[in-house]
Amino acid sequence: MSTHKMTARYDTLRTPSKKSGLKAWRLQRITFLALGASQWMRAFSAGLLIATTGCALPPSSHQTSPLNASSWAQANHLPKPAQGAYWRHQAIGNRPASFYTPEHHAGRPALKAKSEQGDSLVRLPLAIEAKAMGVLHFSWFVNALNPLSDLADRHLDDAVARVIIQFDGDRAGFSPRDLLLSDMMQMATGEPLPYATLMYVWDHRYPVGTVIPHARSARIKTLVIESGQGRLGRWVDFERNVAADCEAAFGKIPQRVSGIALMTDSNNTRHASVAWYGPLSWHPAPAQP
Repeated sequence: MSTHKMTARYDTLRTPSKKSGLKAWRLQRITFLALGASQWMRAFSAGLLIATTGCALPPSSHQTSPLNASSWAQANHLPKPAQGAYWRHQAIGNRPASFYTPEHHAGRPALKAKSEQGDSLVRLPLAIEAKAMGVLHFSWFVNALNPLSDLADRHLDDAVARVIIQFDGDRAGFSPRDLLLSDMMQMATGEPLPYATLMYVWDHRYPVGTVIPHARSARIKTLVIESGQGRLGRWVDFERNVAADCEAAFGKIPQRVSGIALMTDSNNTRHASVAWYGPLSWHPAPAQP
C-alpha cells in the first residue's frame, strides 16, 4: 500500500462521525491497528519522535558513557533521575543523526550540537511531581539561525536549539485522534504518546511568546522563548517556570515531568546548524506545608 493511499485511509479514520457512534469508532480503530506495524506506520511514528521524546528508538552507539562522564553532565543540577536512567543519544528512525559532543565553550562546560541534515536528540528521564516543578535554568550559545526553517510547517520545522520537556498526566481527555496516535506509537516503539510535550526554541521567524501547535497532535506545543539575531554569538541564559508555561500552552498543569531532552536538527531544510547547550539546573518549588 502506498504512503498516499495509507494517508488517505488514515484521514478517514482519525475522527468518529456522528452517525457511526462510539462502537463504530472503536471498530474502525481496531481495524486500523490490525494493519500491523507497517513500514508506513513506523515512518509516521518516527515523524512524531522529534517531539515526543519518551517514544524514541534505540540510541546510536557513538554517544553513551562519554556524555554522562563529561564536565557538562557533571555541571548539571537536575533532580535525581530514576534508577538506571542517564543521558542517552536517541536516533529518529533511520534518519542521519545529529552529533552531540561535550566540550568547553566560551567559558563554561557545554554540549555542542552539530546537525548536517541530521535528526536526533539527547534525553534524560526524570520524575518531578507537579507541585515541585519549579524553575528550569538553561543556556544556549548560537552563532547563526536557520533562515529556511518554519516551525509552523511540518516540512520545515527544524530548530537550531530546543529544550524539550515531556509530561505524564491523565489520558482520559485524549481526543480520538490522539488515542489512535498513541496506539500507533505503542506498536511502533513500545511506548505510548506522552501526555504532553513542550518545546522551548530559539527562532528567527516568530516573536517571543508564540505558541505553535504540532501538525499531528494537540499534545505537542512549541514555545518561542528567543527570537531574532540580537543575541547571537554569546551565552543566553533562561529561567522558565515550567508549570506556568505548560498551563499557558495546554490549559492545565500535568501530573509530573517525565523527561527532558535537547535537540538540534536540520533534516527538513538540509541547512546545517550548530548550537551549544550550557549546564541545566532545575530548582523545584519548595514543598507546601
